[in-house]
Amino acid sequence: MATPELRHFERAAREIAAHGDNDTLPFDLDVRFTGWAAAGLASIAFGFYSELKSGPAKENKSRIEGMRVYSERLIAPSGPAGFRVVTKIHPFWNVYLNGLAIAIAEALEPLRDEHAHSYRFLPTSEESLFDPNRSWRAFKEATVQHAANAGADAVVVQTDISSFYEHVSHHYLENFINDLEGDSEVMAAQVNALLGHFSAKRSFGLPVGGQAARILAELFLNYVDNALSAAGVNWHRYVDDYVLIAANTGDAYRALGKLSQLLLDYGLSLNKSKTVFLSSKHYQDYVQAQLGGDDNETIKLRSIDLKFDPYSDKPHVDYESLKETVESLQVRQLLNRELEKALPDNFLVAQIGRTMRLHSPDVALEIATTLLTPSNLHAFRSSFSTIMRGIAHLRSDSNFAAIHAGIDSLLDAVPVNSGHLLEVDTNRLHYLRCLRFSVTQQRRKYIQALFERTRSEVLQRACIECWRSWKDRVACNHLRNRWNQLAPDSQRVFWLTTFAFGDEGDAARRHFKHALPQAWALGVEVPLDEKKDATKLKTHPRGAEPRFATLYQDWASEMKDAD
Repeated sequence: MATPELRHFERAAREIAAHGDNDTLPFDLDVRFTGWAAAGLASIAFGFYSELKSGPAKENKSRIEGMRVYSERLIAPSGPAGFRVVTKIHPFWNVYLNGLAIAIAEALEPLRDEHAHSYRFLPTSEESLFDPNRSWRAFKEATVQHAANAGADAVVVQTDISSFYEHVSHHYLENFINDLEGDSEVMAAQVNALLGHFSAKRSFGLPVGGQAARILAELFLNYVDNALSAAGVNWHRYVDDYVLIAANTGDAYRALGKLSQLLLDYGLSLNKSKTVFLSSKHYQDYVQAQLGGDDNETIKLRSIDLKFDPYSDKPHVDYESLKETVESLQVRQLLNRELEKALPDNFLVAQIGRTMRLHSPDVALEIATTLLTPSNLHAFRSSFSTIMRGIAHLRSDSNFAAIHAGIDSLLDAVPVNSGHLLEVDTNRLHYLRCLRFSVTQQRRKYIQALFERTRSEVLQRACIECWRSWKDRVACNHLRNRWNQLAPDSQRVFWLTTFAFGDEGDAARRHFKHALPQAWALGVEVPLDEKKDATKLKTHPRGAEPRFATLYQDWASEMKDAD
């Protein structure tokens, strides 16, 4: 049964702190805040959920629909020539939606078919929501083994759902959540209302990038999975990628028709351009090549797990072992090989970007130079965010101080030589994350111009984060004079920025402090005045909860000296 508890919201907050609020966007200050304030945010979330649950049933949807639930839709690259929409969500509402989703995942996991490989929920793990052993690579290896066991005459169909996340129906999702029992009706109405906010009031689409979307997607496709198994189809699935294995071409065609019909029943369709029939041997050879084939260098690079845990029992040994493996690879040769291809291997390039910090400084700078050369960066545009993440790692690490000036020079050339890539929202956010480590007049002009012209609150906050890191007094004073024009989330970043400016910052905080409870109110807090109704507050069922504005102020005071 799906019944949200305080622990679900706490786990949601910890997960966001550990892995980010959105896998397409850089970690920002709100991710840090969520980790620090995990208990307080979970308390507010569970209190609000309990209040709605105990109130009139219609309020589970109507009250959330009437609130200001901040989110912003951003454009992110999808392949070398495509784009998709990802969603940045306010930290509280992200914890709230993810808490509901975790309760759903807990109830859903025992009902899932073993052939659904993606995002298998781990109910008790503190490290990850999902089983890391059930990876895309493991999915591919399982299909190869199944195809081999099916015999030489077997036929394999490889296909995927067309624009799956964008077309998920909120109505169907609400019905599917309802089937989970427990508090399912309460949760279903709330999830539907939140998805409406994140989808610009449309009745379809999931907020791409977060864990909640992954869980809801698995819930949606679980119905298709179960129907496929009941129909006797041999299948494997990873998110929206299906592999069907049949005894011959006729059976394969019938299996594909069955999958198409099941998806059509829920308003979905297969991607015709990505649907292919392959012989068992052809499929096995294809996947082996996809996974690295007989190239030991490629296999090692693909299989490296870069989620190094500094809190493991032997962190130094683990790190050194990983570093030795990477240093033994001929990464520069692999990179040059990808440059020769018309369509570089995105995952391989991403792995190269991730491993830069494991090389010596001179080799790291050489790889960075190759990656950021204008023609190469355009060729690797699908991996822009991962490349910038790798550059940010180098730029933040004192062990690479000798090459920081060289990296800064490469970064400053990006708007001049590769400016078209910075027209994409998520690319620009990752680029700004790299600029915050040092300031130049060129960067000041770039950030100021961007702040003035962009309509994106997420980008404006990223600009303020740069000014905070640079301790830019002029920009801080400019923001103070525009306080009433700033969005609440930009006000929060400015508030944190003021701690870098001594008495001037203290004065700014004193001046605006009285406005914060109202300016930063979520709309879910206990409707009591703490001073006038102190007695009532002590006995109110939600009286012990912190306020969002108070949580943020306390965090900012503690974080004031942190980079």
